[in-house]
Amino acid sequence: MNKKPAKPDWNNLPAAKSGQFRIGGDLEINRLGFGAMRITGKGIWGEPKDRKEAERVLRRAVELGINFIDTADSYGPHVSEEIIAEALYPYPDGLVIATKAGFDRSGPDQWTMNGRPEHLREACDGSLRRLRLDRIDLFQLHRIDPKVPAEDQLGTLKDLQAQGKIKHIGLSEVSVAQITDARKIVPIVSVQNKYSVLDRAADDVVEYCEKEKIGFIPWFPLAAGDVSASGNELEQSAEKLNISTSQLALAWLLARSPVILPIPGTSQVAHLEENVATAAIKIDSAVLRGLGKKAKTA
Repeated sequence: MNKKPAKPDWNNLPAAKSGQFRIGGDLEINRLGFGAMRITGKGIWGEPKDRKEAERVLRRAVELGINFIDTADSYGPHVSEEIIAEALYPYPDGLVIATKAGFDRSGPDQWTMNGRPEHLREACDGSLRRLRLDRIDLFQLHRIDPKVPAEDQLGTLKDLQAQGKIKHIGLSEVSVAQITDARKIVPIVSVQNKYSVLDRAADDVVEYCEKEKIGFIPWFPLAAGDVSASGNELEQSAEKLNISTSQLALAWLLARSPVILPIPGTSQVAHLEENVATAAIKIDSAVLRGLGKKAKTA
């Protein structure tokens, strides 16, 4: 029988230097988290190239103080959740694992929205089983399926919450109007939209979340490598600061708003360590503001 590990001193580990945020007002996490999409195969399908390295990445993330891991039943599908449990169960106290539901997968890079209530219920039960949890701390609707009334989708999550299967509810890829409508049905504690220093389309959502103290989880925080494109403004600024472009992009996100919870993903320990080192980097606020202004007008 696996022995439950001692609770890490989360506030004194490297990731803690990114600051803290309370999801739903009660789940305190270090703001720099880990996105577990990339610990699957190509096209977010099937097994990763090196499963043992994926497990090492997850264990090292916790050692470095990352206590917020974001995944989804559709990553693999199921593979990401299974690897998280294999690597980290029994989970240390204070580790928050968030997952999502709302997609069917038919092959690599194939995503079909499915917000039918029966699908969401089955997905929740499957995630609980794979993650070996009695309750999911943060269960996110991966997309609001336009083919299904939004109140049916959110009502299903409300029922799952009432049953004790999930604690908090989040949304993904939504507008401010969709968030305000959803909050009439059920409390929303997090929003996950595509966002980075190079992609500011969700600025209004970030500002709304900050005002309402809702966690904002930027996916694609490094724009899939675009931040490292040779010769761009980000690269030039990073070179002057003697840091990587990825670190500068993450530092910008952490400075952008206290509710932003970046979740850079990787399948390599070395890259993970570079990302976490960002938490300790101090960058002049004028430099970060300048980058943001350039990105917004690009």
